Order: sequence, then structure tokens, then C-alpha cells
Amino acid sequence: MTTGLIFACAGAILFTMGVAGVMLLDHLLRRILAFNLMGSGVFLVLVGLAQRAGNPDPVPQAMVITGIVVAVAATALALALARRLFTLSGGYTLPETPDD
Repeated sequence: MTTGLIFACAGAILFTMGVAGVMLLDHLLRRILAFNLMGSGVFLVLVGLAQRAGNPDPVPQAMVITGIVVAVAATALALALARRLFTLSGGYTLPETPDD
């Protein structure tokens, strides 16, 4: 088993855990963390599968670095919006929509 395959399998497990967290958790901060876990899983899969004949391919690695920067910015925005929601409603749970 190569290291690239180990990284890809670990990334798939992280992505699956993140999807379960986004679907099952009600607390907004935990959902944001689960979404970040999904992103980390995708990054690991990309890095793990970006090897050709033992040499790393620089294009997926550049995509992962760019994705990390975007993920940090998106997390900062999500946390700012969550803080604003807490200020307005007093909690971190999203309001439920009434059925029409």
C-alpha cells in the first residue's frame, strides 16, 4: 500500500465524517467544523492521488494550497455570520421555517 493510497483513504474517511456531521448536527458551530473536516478530506484525497510514478504532480498541490486559502476565508466568513446570528437570536441554532 503506497502513501498516496493511505492519504486518499484517510481523506475519504474524513470526508464521510464531515458529511455525517453536516447532516446530523443542529449546532451551527459544529456544522462549520464538520464542513471544514469535509474540506480537509478533499485536500487529502487530492494530495494522495496527485502522484505519478512516485513523483508528486505540482498542479493538484497548487490547487490544494489555493483551496486552503479559500477555506480559511470561507471559515472566517461563516464564523462572522454565526456570531451575528448569536447576537441577534441568542443561540447558534438556525430558526426553523414554518410549513406553508
